[in-house]
Amino acid sequence: MTELLAPAGNPEALDAAIGEGADAVYLGLKSFNARLRSSNFAWNQFEGAVQSLHRMGKKIYVTVNTVCEEHETERLYRFLNYLNRIKPDGLIVQDFGVVRMCQEFAPDLELHASTQMNVESAAAANLLCREGIKRVVVARELGLEEIKSIKQNTNAEIEMFVHGALCVSESGLCLFSSYLGGKSANRGMCTQACRRFYTADLPGTTGTGYYFSPCDLQLIDHIPDLMEAGVDSFKIEGRMKSAEYVGAVTAAYRFVMDHWKEDRKGAIAEGKRILSTDFARSKTDYWYGFKDVNEGISQGGEKILNPSQAGGTGIYLGKIASLRESTEEERKLSLEGRPEFKSEEERKAAFIQMAVLKGGTYIPDPGDSIRLHRKDDSERESHKVRVVKQDAKGDTWIDVPLGFTVGDSVYLLQTKSMSKRYKRVLPVDLSKCRRQPGPERLPILDLTELKKNELSWFPEGLYVEVSTASDAHAVQILHPVRLIMEINNESLNDLLKKDTPEKPLLPFSKKMTILALDPFVPEGTAALLKENLDVLIQKGYTTFIVNNLAHINMLKTKKDVHMIAGPYLYTFNKWAVSFLENQNIMALQTPIENSERNLEETFASKAERSRVLVSVFGYPVLFRMRFKLPKDYDFTFFRDKESTSFKVNSTPDGSFVMPELPFSITDKMETLKNKGWTRQLIDFSKTSVSKAELRTMVNLLRNKTVIPETSRFNWKDGFYNPEKMEAYQAIAAKNEERKASGKKPPVRKKK
Repeated sequence: MTELLAPAGNPEALDAAIGEGADAVYLGLKSFNARLRSSNFAWNQFEGAVQSLHRMGKKIYVTVNTVCEEHETERLYRFLNYLNRIKPDGLIVQDFGVVRMCQEFAPDLELHASTQMNVESAAAANLLCREGIKRVVVARELGLEEIKSIKQNTNAEIEMFVHGALCVSESGLCLFSSYLGGKSANRGMCTQACRRFYTADLPGTTGTGYYFSPCDLQLIDHIPDLMEAGVDSFKIEGRMKSAEYVGAVTAAYRFVMDHWKEDRKGAIAEGKRILSTDFARSKTDYWYGFKDVNEGISQGGEKILNPSQAGGTGIYLGKIASLRESTEEERKLSLEGRPEFKSEEERKAAFIQMAVLKGGTYIPDPGDSIRLHRKDDSERESHKVRVVKQDAKGDTWIDVPLGFTVGDSVYLLQTKSMSKRYKRVLPVDLSKCRRQPGPERLPILDLTELKKNELSWFPEGLYVEVSTASDAHAVQILHPVRLIMEINNESLNDLLKKDTPEKPLLPFSKKMTILALDPFVPEGTAALLKENLDVLIQKGYTTFIVNNLAHINMLKTKKDVHMIAGPYLYTFNKWAVSFLENQNIMALQTPIENSERNLEETFASKAERSRVLVSVFGYPVLFRMRFKLPKDYDFTFFRDKESTSFKVNSTPDGSFVMPELPFSITDKMETLKNKGWTRQLIDFSKTSVSKAELRTMVNLLRNKTVIPETSRFNWKDGFYNPEKMEAYQAIAAKNEERKASGKKPPVRKKK
């Protein structure tokens, strides 16, 4: 029987999900989850929810689906120990380090591979199944036949998203938000930069639009087929959505799941009627309805992208035209019926101001849910309207959260008529729910010591990556110890057909050539990839950069084949490295969004650093799309409101967005060598190189000069840290208070 799994971003959404018939819910706590901007659950609320749902025969899954830095591993260990005591029904995880820790310290916790783990094939699912993962949440960019094939060829349970917001990027492979300010999607801090308004350089003119803002997924028409295919769980996206939204969508899918056998057409029609109250973006069934993979790649962009669709959600209500402070009476009215605040943070979040909207055709009523968007796209927030007043001039004032200002846009999410009162799931008395993570110390993990000559095939020196055979000839001027050839549609075809012993395609021997595999391995092309890898190995290629679990499964048993864990097999901590060691992978290329500090903490000794390839130059792929861009996307370069320029490349392998200016720490190469990072990568993949550019690069490297107009990415500052930012803001606020009061800051006594 297929499970219906609903989101619970807060207790009200939990009530709605269960009230409308969800079999299970998934939720996050205050850390280590991919929706840090949602309300999430306090410790006592979570403990109470587990108790209540288990009494009801329902299941509850916890999201622990972010990557973890080395300095966070002890806190992660304590968190996992806490979860092991509370006993939810499963953990949804991304980081291999979480998997490895649970294997070691909490083997009874059921693990589900998050969609962020980038699983889109039976080969990847089977590897995880052998590692004790019970369920995989497959990537959203898969079609029905691919889902069927995965289910038929793995013992793992299959969970899939059926409704809600889509990422334009292939699952788990987006670096865009991280590149723009350290707010990594892999860390739960995605700022949805893809949905912003961009200016594109069209032939002879410029155009504007929400070029990469995807439609919302809706698979209600395909529920009967997916149930017949044996999918184990249907997942609704929406941990940041309102309780009304969760209730309506859960009710729609519950109805179709329960009634399609008796009246397929009628059940789907009724489900769609229930969903008509979902005022979110226009809907798409994305990868469904294509006759084959090639048609999907060719036409998928037309089905998911709508550049005229605002990044906003819902029916447009207008922009804030006027603002005023709320009165005491209005503040009291806005708090009626709300539960008691658990913290000062919750209380402040409830503060309101009054606003007049202009430009829309509907005036919200009390009980309607709205979504506010800052005009600079820096913040979005959902809000339930509780106060509506008309003044003597005929203007209607509604309550909105603090922090928004004149010019910000407002959208309608749900109307009051959709609201229902649901039975409360959480116990009224939570006083007995007192457990929290404890003070346990994480046992020290030592990485496996390398045997003598174990990595003789992975020498010290400069590595250079390219995408074409012609570029491989051009980069000889850099004298790399190894050439890395990116495997794409063009290079693979050349290697298979043009590379012969009599006339080698590349100017480097096969021993000196490493093949870098694409991180997205959909089921529809996985079998062909495995065949091609066998041919490449027969031709004499023995070293591969693997970027997907499917690659490991395909190559693990091959004799005399060497694997380097690529940058998309995220290794931000020792425990993730240890997981890969258990797959017989001892060398790795660090993720490009990693920081110097975290890299040094993860690999503390020079012996450990001898297994790491560090990127010092490249054009990082910020997000990747499993389709060609629509025909009217006649541009390569586009810009955001800060005039930061990006380029997009549409190919038979899909589409790729990169910054116009590269990432570079080439001026640090000598320092890095002295610290033990003796294997360094200059990456020209997904771009072309000229001899003039290479000569310039040689001179810059020789003179140890900073390459102008380049980015450090997160190398220096690391990931954005909301806790540090809050602490900094609190100190700044206290200093301002002291200045205003005339008080001097406290003098710290010398010891």
